[in-house]
Parts: sequence; C-alpha cells; structure tokens
Amino acid sequence: MLAAILFDLDGTLVNTDPVHYQAWQEMLLRFGLKMDENFYKSRISGRLNSVILQDILPQLSLQQQEEFATEKEAMFRQLATQLQPLPGLSQLLAWTEEHQIKRALVTNAPRLNANFMLEVLGLTKTFSPIIIAEDEIAGKPHPAPYQAALRKLQLTPDQAIAIEDSPSGIRSAVGAGVRTIGITSTHEAKVLREVGAFMAVPDFTDLQLWTLVNSLLQADVIDAIA
Repeated sequence: MLAAILFDLDGTLVNTDPVHYQAWQEMLLRFGLKMDENFYKSRISGRLNSVILQDILPQLSLQQQEEFATEKEAMFRQLATQLQPLPGLSQLLAWTEEHQIKRALVTNAPRLNANFMLEVLGLTKTFSPIIIAEDEIAGKPHPAPYQAALRKLQLTPDQAIAIEDSPSGIRSAVGAGVRTIGITSTHEAKVLREVGAFMAVPDFTDLQLWTLVNSLLQADVIDAIA
C-alpha cells in the first residue's frame, strides 16, 4: 500500500529550468562559453553545482567554483520571484492529505534555493522530511538522497513512489529501489523512460497519474505496478 510520495523540487513542483538556464547562460558568457539547450540538458540539468563546474570549468579552483555557484544561485533567486507550481500540484497535495500519505522533498538544490522556492510557492510546511543533497554523502544521481528520505520516513522502497523530472533524479530514485514517475517539464518522455521511469506525464493533472495513485491505495505492494 502506498505510504509516501517523494517529490523532487526543480522541474517537478515548479518548472524552474528557464530561470536556471538564463542564470547559467549569463554566468558562462563571462568565460566565453555559449550554452544551447542540448548543452544545458546534458551537462547541467539535475546535477549538483560542484559536479557541473568540475565538468565544464575544471580550470577554476575549488574556492572559485564555490564563488561562481554562490553568485549563480543568487542570480537565480533574483530572477525567480514569480514561480508558479505545475498544474495539478495543489490537488495532488490535497489528495495526500486526505489519504494520510506522507510527503518528502528530495532535492539537489542548495538549501537557500530550496527554502526560497518553497516560500515563493507557499509550501514551507508541506514536506517532511526535506532532504538536501549537499547534506548527504552524495547528490543525485547517487541513490543516497532517496535512501535518506526512506530512512527518515522509516519506510521500505516498495511503500513509496518518487516523482522526478531529470535523468539524474530518476537514476537516484530508481537506484534506491523506488518506482519513479517522470515529469516531462524538462526532458522528453522517451528519455525519462530510458533511464528508469515507469511512467512519464506532463504534469499533475494527467489521468494516468491519478489512476495510478488511486489504485495504489488498494495495492498490497507498489512492486505490483505493471
């Protein structure tokens, strides 16, 4: 029986990628790097800043990378004051409340960004626990963040589902043994299925999603999902 839904933040609760894209684009231009959509999706989306910067700006010292990341995230917060949740999110959260389904947040976002986005969305008291990847032994795509969520909820993987928008996040959740739904806000459904999502939907209004979660209220184990 379904006991918890584990939510990603960026791209899942809210489509922040256009804002992140703008901030990264402006920052990388200082180093003469031009970024297109393919570059963003393959080398930035869903990854930790430390991993991104080691990959694309390896010439920077660790201190310079930290300063870059701090400035980039400050720019993101300046640009992201009008964020809106994905369609259907409030209905799904109300459904979890009605059926006493636990809600955890599992994110690669820095803590300042996570707190900022939850505040803008009016969701500061919605999730418990909130797992910040930088607090764990590794961020997504490592399974550690989702393992931490399960541990704090005292649940086994077959008692939860995860909802993610990025290949990195899906690999993390699936690596922790959690069946995962892909949200196609940032990547095509085919890409999300290829990395392990068993379903891909555009947002929280999709009938497939609602049929699934309602059926899981009666299911003995989530591993029974076809």
